[in-house]
Amino acid sequence: MRVAVVGGGAWGTALACHAARLDHDVSLWAVEPEVADDVTRRHENTMYLPGVTLPARLRASADVAAVVGDARLVVLVPPSEHLRSVAMRVAAALHGEALVVVATKGIEETTHALMTEVVRDTLPSVSPGRLAVLSGPSFAREVASGLPTDVVAASAGMDAARAVQAALHAPMFRVYASGDMVGVQVGGAVKNVIAVAAGACDGLSLGLNARAALTTRGLAEMSRLGVALGADPLTFLGLAGVGDLFLTCGGELSRNRKLGMAVAAGEDPQAYVKAHKSVAEGFRTSAAAWTLARERGVDMPITEQVHHVLHEGRPLLEAMKRLVTRAHKEELEGIRG
Repeated sequence: MRVAVVGGGAWGTALACHAARLDHDVSLWAVEPEVADDVTRRHENTMYLPGVTLPARLRASADVAAVVGDARLVVLVPPSEHLRSVAMRVAAALHGEALVVVATKGIEETTHALMTEVVRDTLPSVSPGRLAVLSGPSFAREVASGLPTDVVAASAGMDAARAVQAALHAPMFRVYASGDMVGVQVGGAVKNVIAVAAGACDGLSLGLNARAALTTRGLAEMSRLGVALGADPLTFLGLAGVGDLFLTCGGELSRNRKLGMAVAAGEDPQAYVKAHKSVAEGFRTSAAAWTLARERGVDMPITEQVHHVLHEGRPLLEAMKRLVTRAHKEELEGIRG
């Protein structure tokens, strides 16, 4: 199959690497010409995924039309803040029968739209039967290194999800199918916000009990938001929910956890984000998710505090105090639907 991966960061490179190992004809689009040249000539993405040898058959280009061209599977993997502009560039070159997969995790900050909603706006020719989302616990470096990984592909009606499953499933990259696009996307977005809080928890040496409690209550938050948007609450017990949440909150490779630890060490969050090439999606998603929660009347206290610390300058210890002094609650409040 002719596969185009649009986004030359770590995750896009890892997905392109995996697809190439399955003998698909894969092209990777990178906005930086030096990344495209690096991947094609040196078989390594030294900017975003150094030390991982990529398949020699994998090609890369800074020309989006050349990459998307006649591809039958197009995987969109830019940072969430750039998905709209990148998808608009893809639109003119997209083949009329291409299956489009959104692998970006986040909520658009300006519109509070889920990533597939952004794609529907920018790629109106793509029917619901040709649009899917891919998520789950998957550090890019481990996927690119061929280590065992399970993910989930979701689509309306599941036809597109099953097509993604057929194209990308492998013994070391198992793809499960789901019909809950909303739940899979909410899980993939909100887990990054909770991971920032988990990193701050670890940075403050609050202990394993605290991290376990924070992660579990974070799961409650993402479930409440998902249910309010129409998701199946059981989705959050799967790969895009607890799976990705636990990986991102506790894994040493988590960019969002590192952001939280940096804030706990006294670094300015905005300066930290600007200084790092790889994106910590929880930074922008915290603002979008908190605004969306207020619009929908959903209680998300951890997300609220992460937003105020990252964007409003609230001291971390004050945010912690606000969380631990909240009134007692019923554990499953707002989740049952």
